[in-house]
Amino acid sequence: MAIFRLNHAVLYVRDVAASVAFYRDVLGFGYTETGDAFPGAAFLRAPGSTNDHDLGLFQIGSQAAPSGAGRTSVGLYHLAWEVDTLGDLESLADALSQADALVGASDHGTTKSLYGKDPDGLEFEIVWIIPADLLTDEDRNKAGVSRLDLPAELAKYGRDARSGVGISRVG
Repeated sequence: MAIFRLNHAVLYVRDVAASVAFYRDVLGFGYTETGDAFPGAAFLRAPGSTNDHDLGLFQIGSQAAPSGAGRTSVGLYHLAWEVDTLGDLESLADALSQADALVGASDHGTTKSLYGKDPDGLEFEIVWIIPADLLTDEDRNKAGVSRLDLPAELAKYGRDARSGVGISRVG
């Protein structure tokens, strides 16, 4: 297969200004442009990204019903964005909590994840991946999902531990 990464995602939202504010102010996306050619659209870039945009937002209005994906219809469950360091994960946990948008925190063994919801209730994941040279058999063989103990992970790896070295990025 020739596909090697997700370039961008596009979401339908009720209010593009509210969504831009959330993704900019809470998650740190940069606002790249309005959709002058696309009224009611906005394009944002993740910090450090070289993409034209990582997230497109298209406004469909306040009358839009909540997504039924996973409850009453098929559809996308969530997108997952990887952070650079474990300290970034901690900072985003604080930002999501302050925005009342943090809905979960999970330990998947090899990954440590936060789950949040945007103003329209669309769920996303923020993930930090244990670098390859720090992975243990216990991490690799962990069964199921448990509650994330972020202070313990910070004590174990340190705030500056870079995500996914040797896994999602060249080692």
